[in-house]
Amino acid sequence: MSTSRIEDAMARINTAMARIDAARAQDASSKSENSENSGSARVMTLVNAHEKLREEVADTIGELDILIEELEG
Repeated sequence: MSTSRIEDAMARINTAMARIDAARAQDASSKSENSENSGSARVMTLVNAHEKLREEVADTIGELDILIEELEG
């Protein structure tokens, strides 16, 4: 298994973690603007972001599984 594939997988994980941190920071700042209409829109935005991140993490874990299998095999 090439080092570049491992580095790419780690970069994707780090990017996903940065997105989580950004979403957390955005949520914390938007809580101060507490409004019912923006609240439900904010929830939908977070749900969509969560789903996208979940898919990216699942893909990355799959890639890591393949890398580990190749390194062990």
